[in-house]
Amino acid sequence: MTEINDYFMEQAVNIAKMSNNDIPVGAVLVKNNEIIAKACNQKEKLQQATKHAEIIVIEEASKKFNNWRLEDCTLYVTLEPCPMCAWAILQARIKNIFFGSYDMLYGAFGSKINLCTLINSKTNIKGGILEEKCNNILDDYFKKMRKNDN
Repeated sequence: MTEINDYFMEQAVNIAKMSNNDIPVGAVLVKNNEIIAKACNQKEKLQQATKHAEIIVIEEASKKFNNWRLEDCTLYVTLEPCPMCAWAILQARIKNIFFGSYDMLYGAFGSKINLCTLINSKTNIKGGILEEKCNNILDDYFKKMRKNDN
């Protein structure tokens, strides 16, 4: 397994903070110790249900390399991927996934379900990276949203 690099997770945290009205999730895709794609959630901004941070970085990297196979890449994401994103990650054959917050409602890499059990996956997954920072960003967002609802 690739060694976890807190610098890349810090970058994902900083990107998550740019999500504006979207749930603050940031993703950074790394190859050969270099960021090749980064994004935050953009569902609200683009009014497209599939515009999660993970999907966006996979699309950007696939265009950059003209290849859907991202085997030598590592994904850093601030929230455990949902089933849609987890399946895209597995299909793209991303080698390593490091995430911050566990998602007990929708997490598809072990918290709610584990999609890796459905296929012959060699993907390495580790959660809880800078978990407190990632949790705080999400908590602040939902507090703000609840306040605005009143």
